[in-house]
Amino acid sequence: MKILVLSDSHSALRFMRRCVEIIKPDAIVHLGDHYDDGAVLSEENPQIPMHQVPGNCDRYRCPPFAREVLCYTVCGVRLFMTHGHNHHVKMGIGALLCDARKESAQAVLYGHTHRPDCHREPDGLWVLNPGSCGHSGGSAAIIETDGKEITDCYLVKQEDLEEMK
Repeated sequence: MKILVLSDSHSALRFMRRCVEIIKPDAIVHLGDHYDDGAVLSEENPQIPMHQVPGNCDRYRCPPFAREVLCYTVCGVRLFMTHGHNHHVKMGIGALLCDARKESAQAVLYGHTHRPDCHREPDGLWVLNPGSCGHSGGSAAIIETDGKEITDCYLVKQEDLEEMK
């Protein structure tokens, strides 16, 4: 199963749509900045489950009940999902990792920095920032699962999408 992870779209829907078209994900995660972009993508693809959190630019772009942190199972794996601004990820990800571990997450997903990051911690926790799908040509991430474990996790850019066709 494939989970498409997007963040920091800032109203640039073209790259997001292209990702959905080529990757054909089983689920989509949108990590905020602009929450309404995720809502549009969800309306256009109602057959794909959408999981999203608001970012620091989303105060007036999302429902007042939208939770800033989600942690639950998507495609068989437990994901900790947040935009990252409340964890001060521009200063470091220690607090973020601590909270994800407390929730027994298999992967922690965040955005906010616009800097892609995909690595695995020594204890097995996957750390994933898809970068910005709305800047510098766009970047996103894919999590592949077997229904209970993460089998692969990687970043994709616009040029990678063309090779995946």
